[in-house]
Amino acid sequence: MKPGRRIGFDFGDVRIGVACSDQSGVLASPLEFLVNGEGNLEAKISELFAQYEPLYIAIGFPIHLSGKESEKSKSVTKFAELISTLTKAPIYLIDERMTTVSASRILREAGHNSKSARSEIDSAAAAAILDSALNQERLQGEPMNRFTP
Repeated sequence: MKPGRRIGFDFGDVRIGVACSDQSGVLASPLEFLVNGEGNLEAKISELFAQYEPLYIAIGFPIHLSGKESEKSKSVTKFAELISTLTKAPIYLIDERMTTVSASRILREAGHNSKSARSEIDSAAAAAILDSALNQERLQGEPMNRFTP
C-alpha cells in the first residue's frame, strides 16, 4: 500500500463522524466529529485536508440491505459533491450497512453507555467505514465505488 493518510466520513444530519488512518494505511482511528449545519463546515473540512493531506477520502454510503439506495443516499451524494470542491484526492463511496450498529456495539463493550457514547458513535462509524476502504485497498489496490461528481 502506498504510504500516506486516508480520511473517512460518516455523514449525518446533525454530526459528521471523522476518522483518519495512520501513514501506513493499517489503522483507522476516530477523530473529533464535525457539527453539520455550522457555517464553518467547509473551512473545518479544508483544515482536515491541509493537516492530514489524505491520499483519498472514504465516505459512508447508506444503502438498504437489499442493495438499493436509500433516501439518505441523496444527502451523502451532495456531501461528496461538496468534498470534491475541497480536494483533488479521489473520493470513494463505501457501503456503510451495519457500521453504526458495529460502532455502537464496540463502544458498549468498551464500557460506554448509549448516552455518553452518542457523540463518539459517529466518529467510530467513520473509522469502521475507513477500515472497510482500507481492507478493499489491500485486496484490490484501491477501494470500490469511486465517486465522480
